[in-house]
Amino acid sequence: MDATYRLDRGITLTRLFDAPPDVVFDAWTRPEALGWFFNPDNPTDIPAEVDLRVGGEWRQMMIVNADNQYFTGGVYREIVPGKRLSFYWGARGGWPALDPDKLEDSPVCTISFTPKGGATEMRFRVLFPDHYSPQTVEEWLNCGMVPGWNMTIDRLVDVLGVPA
Repeated sequence: MDATYRLDRGITLTRLFDAPPDVVFDAWTRPEALGWFFNPDNPTDIPAEVDLRVGGEWRQMMIVNADNQYFTGGVYREIVPGKRLSFYWGARGGWPALDPDKLEDSPVCTISFTPKGGATEMRFRVLFPDHYSPQTVEEWLNCGMVPGWNMTIDRLVDVLGVPA
């Protein structure tokens, strides 16, 4: 059974980049371009893995510090090059935990890329499944996810820049 996200519970982050949509899209989908995603204070020599197809997985190591290291990533739901990318967020054996047999238990991230002149407006949304209780949604919103995604996406702003 497919999960539903009709309750529209989650977060939305918007950024403007000094790059066309295909460049911003590639920064999310090409393993060699995903260096921005890693914690710059604690780099890893484990390369990102990307199987860019619906049902394929994206997986990479995150190192917060010596005591906090985990894989993160997702399973792709929708891929429209240069326009839209959607994935179930998580990783097998990582954070957030993702069970490929129970994707409906995972938050969904959807990224849209809208041209604005020579720039791109990127809208990043994380939605929680409708079957999550209000308490579970609140726990997610207070677990550090919001500042974590903000810091991560701001690293991409640092790489691609903002329009003058």
